[in-house]
Amino acid sequence: MSDLLDQPKDLGLLMDVRVKLTVQLGSCRMPMKEVMELVPGSVIQLNQEAKDPVGLYVNDKLIAYGEVVVVEDNFGIKITEMSG
Repeated sequence: MSDLLDQPKDLGLLMDVRVKLTVQLGSCRMPMKEVMELVPGSVIQLNQEAKDPVGLYVNDKLIAYGEVVVVEDNFGIKITEMSG
C-alpha cells in the first residue's frame, strides 16, 4: 500500500469527475411554527446583507466568495475572492 502513496499523483484522472456547486445567498433560523405558516408570497429575512458576497461551495465545502450577476435570463456568480 505504501507503494501507491509514493507514486506521483496524476490529477488528470480527477478532472472529469462531476461535483456539485452550490451558491449560498444567506440563511436564517426560525421556529418550526413559522416554517409551517409559510405560503406563496411570504418573505424570509436572511442573515446576510444585500451588499455581502455570496459563498460558493463545492460538495458542501466553501471554496470562494462572489457577487451575484445576471447573464441573459440566468443568475450567475462572479468570483471575487478564493477561500483559504
